[in-house]
Amino acid sequence: MIESWRWYGPFDKITLPQIAQTGATGIVTALHEVPYGEVWPRETIAARNGEIRAAGFDWVVVESLPVHERIKRGEGDLSGLFANYRQSMANLAAEGVTTICYNFMPLLDWTRTDLAAPVARGGTCLRFEASKMAAFELYMLNRPEAEADYTPEALQKAAIWHQQATEDDRTLLLHSIMSGLPGAYDRYDIAGLKTALKGYDGIGQDALRNHYKRFLQEVVPAAEDLGIRLCVHPDDPPRDILGLPRIVSDADDIDFILGAVDSPANGLTFCTGSLGANPANDLPAMASRFAHRTHFVHLRNVRKDPDGSFEEAAHLEGDTDMPAVIAAFLKEERATGRAIPLRPDHGHELLEDIGRGTHPGYPLIGRLRGLAELRGVIAGLSYSR
Repeated sequence: MIESWRWYGPFDKITLPQIAQTGATGIVTALHEVPYGEVWPRETIAARNGEIRAAGFDWVVVESLPVHERIKRGEGDLSGLFANYRQSMANLAAEGVTTICYNFMPLLDWTRTDLAAPVARGGTCLRFEASKMAAFELYMLNRPEAEADYTPEALQKAAIWHQQATEDDRTLLLHSIMSGLPGAYDRYDIAGLKTALKGYDGIGQDALRNHYKRFLQEVVPAAEDLGIRLCVHPDDPPRDILGLPRIVSDADDIDFILGAVDSPANGLTFCTGSLGANPANDLPAMASRFAHRTHFVHLRNVRKDPDGSFEEAAHLEGDTDMPAVIAAFLKEERATGRAIPLRPDHGHELLEDIGRGTHPGYPLIGRLRGLAELRGVIAGLSYSR
């Protein structure tokens, strides 16, 4: 497997020379400065790629080439947005970058309520607290329908949190929920989020699936011609939130997506953290089932609570049998001769990284620990075979 590292380019406080010391050989990045829906210029891609190569890396995966919200909503004449997406793919392929990770989550990427939850032996992690999310939806967004999305325990805790929360607490919660947006983007305030959510009124799971299928029909044939491998990232968390449907959360969803346009160019980013937050998902079984269509792997672990909460565990701790998952992808590599890029996903903030101000979930030391642990698992599995 190709050891890679997510780098936010000019927005990242971690430098390429520092990443080189982790032992990773591949870089996963994007042109976060380009607004959604606009063409990624070839000259800008070439410049970024040159910077990466000069530091001794290969640009192995784009994460992400974003899908515009109008495409997700199926809104208006989308021909220009589809054409721009295809042109961006062509410009990437012309510079030798041929694996593209993207997601189809409405409005937000990954969502957490706490960016610095304490870890037992020191350090902090990302956490999704169901009761805080319920409080946000019910008492800050004033969305009464949200009651149906949470357990009675979470709702009771949400009411208590709301009664005790200060203005600073509410501000911090909003900031945490908005922090999953990558790059240099304006975050929503409460009024802005309410307005954005209205754009999805009447769009349920079936409608969103239809819009997604249309997107695939528009871009996958071009990806085939260009030698591009598209790989969708699962929903994070893998559940409906804010009244928005999520359609990449379990094996049935993935079956639908891969069958919507049945092509090797239409593939999966297998994220053990996102899929692992769904108690119904059997990750080793899913890894074996979908390995042949997996073009990129995110490896991280989560620890789940009965009320729907979860937090980032250390890479070899938590609820997911990480060696079993990795073994499925090593088997796929041996059978096909292809090398699948992996990256250590969200790490704990540890030691000198605490307070450094790196992107939430993307510190240096915590991910370095994760990469080292994963490297050991891969070495052990490779030796034992």
